[in-house]
Amino acid sequence: MENFSIVIFGATGDLARRKLFPSVFDLFRYGHLPEEYRVIGTGRRDLSHEAFRRTVLEALRASPGAGGFDEEAIAPFLRRIFYVRLDISEPEGYHRLHREIMDASGQSGVCTHLLYYLAVSPGLLPLIVRNLQAAGLGGKNLPCRGWRKIIVEKPFGRDLESARALNAAVGEVFNEDQIFRIDHYLGKETVQNILVFRFSNGIFEPLWNRHYISSVQITIAEDFGIRDRGAFYEEVGLLRDIIQNHALQLLASVAMEPPVDLSADSVRDEKSKVLRSIRRHTPADAGTAIVLGQYEGYREEKDVDPRSEVETFAAIRFFVDNWRWQGVPFYVKAGKNLGETRTRIVITFKCPPQNFFGPSDSCGYTANQVVMTIQPEETIALRFGTKRPGEAVETDPVYMKFDYRDSFPGEGLTAYHRLLLDAITGDRMNFIRQDSVEHAWEVVDAIRHALDGRHPEPYPIHSDGPASASGIYG
Repeated sequence: MENFSIVIFGATGDLARRKLFPSVFDLFRYGHLPEEYRVIGTGRRDLSHEAFRRTVLEALRASPGAGGFDEEAIAPFLRRIFYVRLDISEPEGYHRLHREIMDASGQSGVCTHLLYYLAVSPGLLPLIVRNLQAAGLGGKNLPCRGWRKIIVEKPFGRDLESARALNAAVGEVFNEDQIFRIDHYLGKETVQNILVFRFSNGIFEPLWNRHYISSVQITIAEDFGIRDRGAFYEEVGLLRDIIQNHALQLLASVAMEPPVDLSADSVRDEKSKVLRSIRRHTPADAGTAIVLGQYEGYREEKDVDPRSEVETFAAIRFFVDNWRWQGVPFYVKAGKNLGETRTRIVITFKCPPQNFFGPSDSCGYTANQVVMTIQPEETIALRFGTKRPGEAVETDPVYMKFDYRDSFPGEGLTAYHRLLLDAITGDRMNFIRQDSVEHAWEVVDAIRHALDGRHPEPYPIHSDGPASASGIYG
């Protein structure tokens, strides 16, 4: 692997502390970093290298994965950590960053190969990339044979118009193949396993279409509220935070056609086609296809407007208008402060033509299902009907279950660890391409326009959401 430097913008923030530095440390302890590398954090605080290393050490000690390591084991990693004071809006900080990078010119590759991670609001992206360009650190004027890549956090924009503006701004400084738009769900083992499950198993692949599947349900539920993210949620809301990226990416993984090969662009081509095929909602169907909610007490949260109309829940019925899925409903439900924390995909198959073992309408109770649980556990279960013991011929649903922890014991790669490694090696399959971002925003913009200012419905904490959401499922 080539030597390189990782530059983290927002290195003193919550995301860097909880996810990025523990994940970069994982790269180190798994041997996924080259002999020479540097990790350069930037932030507005005036810190020495040593003071910043102490903050990184505290983050690692608080991390579940790295917390069990003693300081001696972490010390070689900390020696590769550096800090540059940088105010995003001031050009001088970027010149300090340039000097810090070039000061290591004796270490082959760490100056010419650069990976930028923007752990900041995507709205700051145009300002950052233009200042990088002005300081000679942009992506298109490369020194020697070096490479430069940039990882951007979601949500990529606020709507289609802003997403296109962001794409144009970053496109002035970086080429599309240098841009890695990250959605950590795509790094989860069970999400990556959707393609393998579908396309490597002959018993499922022929059935994965409108002839045999009656519905698909995707649930992304959390049993906690917005915590300390009031200002962020007031700006974003659940549609932008969850539906536009996590939920639609899961839907695309379930519904995509087989790619011609496993190259990044072939897989992303098929996902993009699905997003483009999603039927756009209109005011005429919004009343029966969309329910937004807000949990009781949200307006009392820190940094939240007392009259806020921001949604913390959504239940939406989608249709994918293509040959494979015409007429099959995709139900998406996501929310904060619901009854449990669980991300799950349920594929329900159609009933047999005749039901010999109960009332004709009872098949729903034992209908075949594939249940993919992404978190908190990582499992895939198959539901089928079987005879209940006794004289009567009555059926009950039973499950065959595969559990990642049982079948593959030991530590696996975390989502951020995997995606950082993919970006370093240049594998873009699990990152979102520009056209997919824009198609997803078209879907979400259509939802917002279709609602025409309708207010979110209140729902009790630790409930299933607004009562009216049950009507979405027909």
